[in-house]
Amino acid sequence: MGMTMTQKILAAHAGLPEVKAGQLIRAKLDMVLGNDITSPVAIREFFKEGFDSVFDKSKISLVMDHFTPNKDIKAAEHCSQCRSFARQFNIDNFYDVGDMGVEHSLLPEKGLVASGECIIGADSHTCTYGALGAFSTGVGSTDMACGMATGEAWFKVPEAIQIKLTGKLSPLVSGKDLILHIIGTIGVDGALYQSMEYTGEGVKSLSMDDRLCIANMSIEAGAKNGIFPVDETTIEYMNGRVNRPYNIYEADEDAEYVRTLEIDLSTLEPTVAFPHLPENTRTIGEVGDIPINQVIIGSCTNGRLSDMEVAAKIMQGKRIHPDVRAIIIPATQQIYLDAMEKGYLRTFIEAGCSVSTPTCGPCLGGHMGVMSAGERCVATTNRNFVGRMGHVDSEVYLASSEVAAASAITGKISDPREVS
Repeated sequence: MGMTMTQKILAAHAGLPEVKAGQLIRAKLDMVLGNDITSPVAIREFFKEGFDSVFDKSKISLVMDHFTPNKDIKAAEHCSQCRSFARQFNIDNFYDVGDMGVEHSLLPEKGLVASGECIIGADSHTCTYGALGAFSTGVGSTDMACGMATGEAWFKVPEAIQIKLTGKLSPLVSGKDLILHIIGTIGVDGALYQSMEYTGEGVKSLSMDDRLCIANMSIEAGAKNGIFPVDETTIEYMNGRVNRPYNIYEADEDAEYVRTLEIDLSTLEPTVAFPHLPENTRTIGEVGDIPINQVIIGSCTNGRLSDMEVAAKIMQGKRIHPDVRAIIIPATQQIYLDAMEKGYLRTFIEAGCSVSTPTCGPCLGGHMGVMSAGERCVATTNRNFVGRMGHVDSEVYLASSEVAAASAITGKISDPREVS
């Protein structure tokens, strides 16, 4: 029996000719990632186990993105601990205030992850890098500590779900709508510890930003990882960013999948995930009249330049609703600069939005958009659990940047095709 993309990457990094679903392997790592919340735990475990060196200072990334600029003393202490560790071991890829960004947008942008690589991160959305044809997955902070010291990690080889895409997305429908549709179809545990492998002619029509968003949220279906084939779009994205050799893997024709889900992209509508699970989805025509108090456009899911562009086009010449607080968060400093040069930030400010430095803050209810009881937010983030963005009696509605921007204008969850 042949192997899937994920299985081929894991076999290569384990030094094995083949692997099978369920097999336990020890694989070499190309990148170990941590942030200002998870890295301090990993650092404590690193020293507790007696480690006194890192396996490769160029293959560790520490990104201060969740509570920076620091929201309180505890956050400041966490970042200080990370800075000390980065200085002690001369970590090449340490990103702090002024040059950091939301980690899962920053690493692809900087060329720190590439096709065919094996990547772990002490953050569940590390699966983002599957958009580039890499195996990447979230791990605990203890695994991160061992990874930093040894350059290796244990894995159980996952089974795979094939998601076969045809057609092309309609205008103002995006990759966010596709992944919400998938999660709504199979559920939040529909791909539990499985690889979600995206295939088919429809993949060619998806932008890299679409793919990054889709791979990012594969974890919301319980997946171990999400992964896309490497094509011209992938290679074009890596050109000028990745300065080292990389490998391209393709699934065998007789690769085994536990199920296949077929989706015609042209049939998809703008989609919203209602509280309090990403699987609680409705198409925009099923939403009804839902007034809102806040809009967040940003995060590792939808804070890229294309998100800034589409939101600015919808808001151009308009004002956000007086009952709405709209917070725009470019995901990296480069995206912030590009959005400024293209005039998007002026559009947001003239529309009445707040524009923030890159941060994960509001996504996890940390800062920059925490809600009180009874408030509702349309967010381009990736989770809407109870209390995720503040009070347990607040509500988060997950949506695309198109839907979020339109909703900011109208003051209720709205179809971007009726507002733009």
